[in-house]
Amino acid sequence: MTAVVLTVLIQAFVARVYVIPSASMENTLHGCTGCENDRVLVDKLTYGFSDVEPGEVVVFRGPEAWTTDFRSTRSANPVAGFVQNIGSLLGIAPANERDFVKRVIALPGQTVMCCDEQHRVVVDGKPLDEPYVHWQAGTSPADHEPFAPIRVPDGRLFVMGDNRMNSTDSRKQGGGGVAGTVPVENVIGKARYIVFPKDRWSVVSDHNPQPLG
Repeated sequence: MTAVVLTVLIQAFVARVYVIPSASMENTLHGCTGCENDRVLVDKLTYGFSDVEPGEVVVFRGPEAWTTDFRSTRSANPVAGFVQNIGSLLGIAPANERDFVKRVIALPGQTVMCCDEQHRVVVDGKPLDEPYVHWQAGTSPADHEPFAPIRVPDGRLFVMGDNRMNSTDSRKQGGGGVAGTVPVENVIGKARYIVFPKDRWSVVSDHNPQPLG
């Protein structure tokens, strides 16, 4: 019982394992139908000592304007509901349906738009280098849906899924534009490692897509 309590406390304040609920971050994170969804260790301490950086994969609470990527079934029975909540903390059940996982594309004060002539997302006039983007069969960068320039407000982030044709993110959530951005204070933590299944053990890529200089 003590071990369970310690585990819950650690996951509440230090790090937590999340079940990836959807395919929006393929192929970086598996959440596909018919496969074993990834369990990801999320570091909840990092952003107490450092700022969020472009390219980092973060878990955050969806703003009020956002609709959910998925639905987790929560029992109306208080005992069953408690067990489900503990399972979520231990990474053996889906997290709260208001939690999302996406990649940070633009920071406060930056201007993001899509696309340039090579169908690349552009931040502050410079195209991004995005080796992590996944294009589903039959799609390509030419299918990137364009959006007008958006200046990210202070204290907010512009985020996108790696699976660009199957991610409802800052481009569309809340109607898109400024309403699709995410408050920095909503960020729960940084996705660090895929811890399950065993054949997926790896560090989660945090490649910075913004060119230096």
